[in-house]
Formats: sequence, C-alpha cells, structure tokens
Amino acid sequence: MRLLHTSDWHLGRSLHRADLRAAQSAFLDHLVDVARAEKVDAVLVAGDVYDRAVPPVDAVELCEDALLRLHDTGARLVLISGNHDSARRLGFGSGLLEKAGVHLRTRPGALARPVLVEDADGPVAVYGVPYLEPDAVRGELPGAAAGDDVPRGHAGVLGHAVACIRADADARGIRRRVVMAHGWVSGGAASESERDISVGGVGQVPAELFAGFSYVALGHLHGQQTVAPHLRYSGSPLPYSFSEASHRKGSWLVDLDATGAARVEQVPAPAGRRLSVLRGRLADLLVSAAFQRYEDDFVSVTLTDPSRPEAAMDALRDRFPHVLVLAFEPEGVVPDQRGYRARTAGRDDLSVAAEFVRHVSNAPPTAGEERLLASAFAAVRTREAEEAAG
Repeated sequence: MRLLHTSDWHLGRSLHRADLRAAQSAFLDHLVDVARAEKVDAVLVAGDVYDRAVPPVDAVELCEDALLRLHDTGARLVLISGNHDSARRLGFGSGLLEKAGVHLRTRPGALARPVLVEDADGPVAVYGVPYLEPDAVRGELPGAAAGDDVPRGHAGVLGHAVACIRADADARGIRRRVVMAHGWVSGGAASESERDISVGGVGQVPAELFAGFSYVALGHLHGQQTVAPHLRYSGSPLPYSFSEASHRKGSWLVDLDATGAARVEQVPAPAGRRLSVLRGRLADLLVSAAFQRYEDDFVSVTLTDPSRPEAAMDALRDRFPHVLVLAFEPEGVVPDQRGYRARTAGRDDLSVAAEFVRHVSNAPPTAGEERLLASAFAAVRTREAEEAAG
C-alpha cells in the first residue's frame, strides 16, 4: 500500500503581503505528478487545507482543481480539517464526495469511521481525526452521547479519539491502521507561522498516544519532521514565515507491507523563491558583493546603523526588490527591559518625549526639536486650562 502524506497547504495565505498563489499552484502540480508517477493508492491531507475559515474564491478554485486532478491519478483522497479550516465549510458535500473516492473527515463524531483501502495484502484502515478544540467537541466525540466520560484538554479528547479508533479497528480485525491527526505532538518543533492552539500553556499531546499504529500522518507544525519512525509531520509545502527559511519542504511517500511496517521516503517540494534573513549597516547591504546572492530572495533585514537611516526601505528595495521585513537594532544598544510605567516614573512630559525621539533616531533631540516639543506641550496645557475654565 502506497500513501502520500501532505498537510498545511494554507491556500489563500500570503507572506507579509507577498502573493504566494503561483508557488502554491506549482506545489499542487508537483503533488499530482508524484501521485501519478509513484502510483499512489491514497493521498492523505492532514489539515489546514485553507488558511482561514472563509477562504478567498481563488483559493477554493485552486483546491477544487487540485482534488480533481489528484482523483484522476486513481488515488483515493482523505482530508481532515485543521485549526485554520472551517470544519463545516470544508465538509460540505462530504457524503456525495465519498461516493467518488474523496473522503472528508471534518466531524468529530465520524473520526472512528475508517476509509478502507484494499490491496493484495488486504485492507488498510485510514482514520481521519480533524482538529479537536477540546471544550467545543467533547460532547460530539464517539461515545460521548452514550455517557462516556471524555477528559478535558487536548490530550484528553485526542486520547479518547484514539481509544475509539483502536476499538473500531479491533472489532473489524484490521491490523494495518493509519491515523491522520492535526495537532501538536510532544517532540515536534514549532515555527512562527503556526497559530497557537495551546490554552494556559497546555496544547501538546504525548506521542505515546499513537503507539501501535502502522503510520500516523500529522499536520499543524510547518517543519517536516520525524517524531518517531511511524509518527511524522509532512510540514507545509512552502515557508510561511522567516523562521522557516532553512526548512527543507516536502511530503512523505509511505509504503506499508503486509504486516503494516512502514518504509518512508522524503519527496522534496519544488523550490520557490528563497527566504533569507540579512543583518548589517545599510551602506554595506546596498553595496557589498557579499549580499549579491540574496538579491532575488524574499528578505528580512535588520539594520544595525548607530542612527536610523532615512528612507531605508526604499533604498533596500532598489537592490532587494522582494524585501518584506525591516527591523532596526543599533549596534551597542542594550534594550531596556523595564516596563513603560517603570521607565517613565518621576519624569516630566518633555523628558519622556525626548526619550522617544532618542529611541526612534538613536540620537538625542536637537535644540530646535526640544523647543518644538516644549512649545507643543505648552499649547496643550493652555488649551486644557481654557476648556476647564469654560
């Protein structure tokens, strides 16, 4: 049995307002080519198909086209909803699509109903666990209506879901068992671009929950990674933050033998526009040959000039047309870690305003700027006094 594990497409997402539709489309073309060339039996999409609950029309069209072409390869398709998806919208028409071999698992009550995929060695049961928001879905899980006590929290609801799946697979007598889930499993490394699903710092679930399954296709974390040999994140197909600049993006090609043992191979995703993080003084960034290889990249720049250069973004864009982020951290300046109240205690308005000018420009205000600030404060006090008297 050959499976192709992908996730976190986030169709409709941009990168700091940079349009990623062409790159997302290229990845989906690649996925169709892999499914066809490798004669994949089932494509597993482990959540976050879209980037938001109400995706833009072009993202919906891109998804529909990709699913049609993946279906044409002869593969079965199994998709679960992630924390970015609207489960109800993604699951619309699931009954009709099921008849065509496209299986949407977006309802908690259906997570123990497997998609059965047959090969010469018998059936493989693929169970799709959509993203489970603990307090919202406890009453919808299998067994809850019959009075089963479902524990609270991410680990509680997912533990209950996995127990229901094991019971169903045992009743069917199927030993080759695959689970799809969308969440944060302990041992997985996060990126800056995932939406936080933790509540009070508790959002992770133990990897031991998934012991004994042939393969667990995970979604949510954007870095492709192996938590255990049978427990993997495919990661997002594109980098969606500069924290992912060094990621190797791709999907997993999974072969299950007759006993359920999995052999897994990484399938690299197409290389899109590279992400690079640059740091230095503006003059060096604009003229140094050392930065020439970054000119066509998406770049995030941190300037270290002693004072903030004027029109820095315009100057950078001349050399780096795809600069997206600009930060300023002057050399030798140690950030003040105190809160605002502590930093302003016992100081008059003029000194606080002067400190703001110093923070912005990394230089003290000139005599003319100080006179302008003093005049502005005097005018405000005069107006307040007149309003109070009137």
